[in-house]
Amino acid sequence: MTARPPRSRRVVVVGGGISGLACAHEVLRAGKPSRPVEVSVFEAAGRVGGKLHTIDLDGMPVEAGADSFVVRKPWAVELCNELGLEDQVVIPGSMGAYVWTGRGLVPFPDRAPFGIPGEVGELLRWPGLSRGPKLRALLDLVRPARRGTGDESLGDLLRRRFGPGVAGTMVEPLLSGLHAADPLRLSVDATFPELRAWERRHGSLLRGARAATRSQEEEAGRQPLFASVWGGLTHLVDRLVGRIGPDRIRIDHPVSAVSCGGGLSVRAAGADYPADSIVLATPAFESARLLREANPEAAAGLSAIPYVSTGVVLLAYPEGSAAELPEGSGFVVPPGHRTITACTWLSRKWPHPAYGDRAVVRCFVGRAGQEEALEVADDDLIARASDEVGSAVGLKAEPSAARVVRWHRSMPQYEVGHLDLVSGIEKSISNTPGVFVTGAGYRGVGIADCVRQGRETARRVIEHLDREERPEGAPQGAQREAISWTS
Repeated sequence: MTARPPRSRRVVVVGGGISGLACAHEVLRAGKPSRPVEVSVFEAAGRVGGKLHTIDLDGMPVEAGADSFVVRKPWAVELCNELGLEDQVVIPGSMGAYVWTGRGLVPFPDRAPFGIPGEVGELLRWPGLSRGPKLRALLDLVRPARRGTGDESLGDLLRRRFGPGVAGTMVEPLLSGLHAADPLRLSVDATFPELRAWERRHGSLLRGARAATRSQEEEAGRQPLFASVWGGLTHLVDRLVGRIGPDRIRIDHPVSAVSCGGGLSVRAAGADYPADSIVLATPAFESARLLREANPEAAAGLSAIPYVSTGVVLLAYPEGSAAELPEGSGFVVPPGHRTITACTWLSRKWPHPAYGDRAVVRCFVGRAGQEEALEVADDDLIARASDEVGSAVGLKAEPSAARVVRWHRSMPQYEVGHLDLVSGIEKSISNTPGVFVTGAGYRGVGIADCVRQGRETARRVIEHLDREERPEGAPQGAQREAISWTS
């Protein structure tokens, strides 16, 4: 008698952003012929990739969302290597950032991890502030470290150590800007735990920055902080889709419900799909909606993670304008000073032959407390961004091409106590076996962190499937076999 082939275990991934795709890819990689796993990815939008989206601006590839990943966090680089993209990973063509001050654009010190100078002399010579705030910042060298072990905000930590001048002008715009956040609400433990470690270990953030700088130089020299994929991050998405299999990915398939009674299933585009495990790789508020009936406690925790809306204004200037951009990668803006919150000089940072001799820049708008900028009409927003860029860097011409891309409720806010909140969510989720959440809302917002979280979730999925596997013919397995997956 011929043995029946083993039944495939079914995994549904809800959400086709980088976290969901990385999870699906890892689940498939972990499958074995003796214990096959079938994966389906459901994406509500008409494309996958989420905020990894390369678009065309007047014949030039530009990023509408994220433009790079952090090199010191290895997970995105490792994924590129696994996908055969290692020869397409590129580093910035120009490095060095500026901050917008009352004295114009001022470059950050050359060696300043997290925007904190590694040498006292560099702080004292920095032209972006008067002498008074810089002398106040030197109290960081003698103030005792905070005794408490609880979380605190980034702004509280920096202002306690440096005072409001250096904190608000030099460090906060860079660090809180990465999260589009209010520094007085942004959790240090969830975002920049290195700063807490510096204070405890060295008794000073300045000494911590110096030690970090020396360690980096000893280990690997001065390496770039960021990398990307030549031609745009959509190539990374496309390669992931190819490895997963386009037939496993269903776009324009919004999931309306998750059911946990009598076996797991999702309802998408009017059809029910049974599953042995479900991964919600959606924003926390969307995962909360899907779990409201199945797990109200987890849904309440997920709903407590706030999000803010952001956007980008892409500007391309006429031929001959490229040289007007300073050397460097761009600048950040302290809160409340301008409509834009930061600006990347794409034609400097990520030079591409399609740019020719044109200056191409990307302006960011929207952050906690400044979302009203996104209510401005496209033409007005383009005009504001163009004026502010022109006054900052001296570009004389008007843009010859422009585009606005808005990201509604795109940036999760890791507020003070965020890690405790996430731990509570994970504990609550465990009461719904086989259901997992992953993505930027939890333990890291960058591409590398999202890849890591997606892959870690995949491994938990496989562990769950292995624990729950039943002998052939068990009632639950037989019941699920009878339900069709065709929509």
